[in-house]
Amino acid sequence: MFENLSERLLRTVKNLRGQGRLTEDNIKDALREVRMALLEADVALPVVREFVNRVRERAIGQEVLLSLTPGQVLIKIVHEELVRLMGEANAELNLRAQPPAVVLMAGLQGSGKTTSVAKLARWLKERQRKKVMVTSCDVYRPAAIEQLGKLAGEVGAEFFPSDTGQAPEAIARQALEQARRHGMDVLIVDTAGRLHVDQGMMAEIQHLHAVLDPVETLFVVDSMTGQDAANTAQAFNAALPLTGVVLTKTDGDARGGAALSIRQITGKPIKFLGVGEKTAALEPFFPDRVASRILGKGDVLSLVEEIEQKVDREKALKLAKKVQKGKGFDLEDFRDQMQQMMGMGGIASLLDKMPGLGAATAAIKDQAADKEVKRLIAIINSMTPQERQFPDVIKGSRKRRIAAGSGTQIQDVNRLLKQFDQAQKMMKKMKGGGLMKMMRGLQGKLPPGLMPPLKP
Repeated sequence: MFENLSERLLRTVKNLRGQGRLTEDNIKDALREVRMALLEADVALPVVREFVNRVRERAIGQEVLLSLTPGQVLIKIVHEELVRLMGEANAELNLRAQPPAVVLMAGLQGSGKTTSVAKLARWLKERQRKKVMVTSCDVYRPAAIEQLGKLAGEVGAEFFPSDTGQAPEAIARQALEQARRHGMDVLIVDTAGRLHVDQGMMAEIQHLHAVLDPVETLFVVDSMTGQDAANTAQAFNAALPLTGVVLTKTDGDARGGAALSIRQITGKPIKFLGVGEKTAALEPFFPDRVASRILGKGDVLSLVEEIEQKVDREKALKLAKKVQKGKGFDLEDFRDQMQQMMGMGGIASLLDKMPGLGAATAAIKDQAADKEVKRLIAIINSMTPQERQFPDVIKGSRKRRIAAGSGTQIQDVNRLLKQFDQAQKMMKKMKGGGLMKMMRGLQGKLPPGLMPPLKP
């Protein structure tokens, strides 16, 4: 998300080098580029106009301090204005209600509503330790009810079954009663979607809202529809008292216009981002962190939180002790590292959050594509335990067998062994106090800001 916008904004500020003050003349071209970058990102025109005007008002006449360049001054202003545009701070779910707190999900067909119900249920269970029940009032699509039942089982949420012969209001009342009887903390209700906004759908959701009296009414919208997402959200907001937005499919959206338009147009905060197809791929929306990603500064806080949540501490400690003692780093360790990265949303997602790598080119991200990592894992899985522990034994006939077993070519096996050899050399340097030496050796070779200065 935001790749195109990031690339263009960063290129724009580089052109301000060597100036001692930001004046109307020297930032005119830069602001024109900012305006074009936002329009290309499919940000709504009124939002673009107001944003550019605010940046201009704040930037003109700003002195460039000794420690900053004109580009850095403009980046600081743009960052602060992006945060203001997207809502200042994370808007948390309000679950302060007599249990069960009801969350009503609304949106158009195909927006990812049903999947988002399951993702939110998982997030509430894992992050807030809530007992969650889910139900579907979409009586027009039997497949949607069946899909939610399967997803509920996958994420460990209680599922209240429904069928196409029932009235949506009846399902809602029965689910609420059952959630109360079973001591649930949260009831999430999936609703029917349509291909476009229509009176029938709006009337049905309004009736459900009256029956359930939800503490949260979330509008689920596909980010790839750009400023149309903001306009649709506005239409729903006119019919329902929305409390927030879930922006889905952001991993496939290189523009990001919806994220930058919705708050300004509807006045409603984005509460969550859907960042992939898996049920774990849901992130709370932090405007300051997203603004940092847009400007190539990374998102270290989200990265740390993901590591805390998803990295297997026991395996990580075991590997650290193994490396410190100088014992061999083998292919099983290499596979574990790749699997843990995949569990954190994939390598491209990690690159987006690392300072200096957020605006990495598409070519770099393609090289680190998740399908390539899955291929490497498949190759290692095709090996015998002995081969994983002692890779030196892997010669001609073994390579042919491993390639055949993993559905790859011998060149792929050779490439894996070469990458493993490089990783193994790096691990050897970490033995004893070698980690600090290796970090110093990497300084200057990584993008600016990726590594803090090391003390001698």
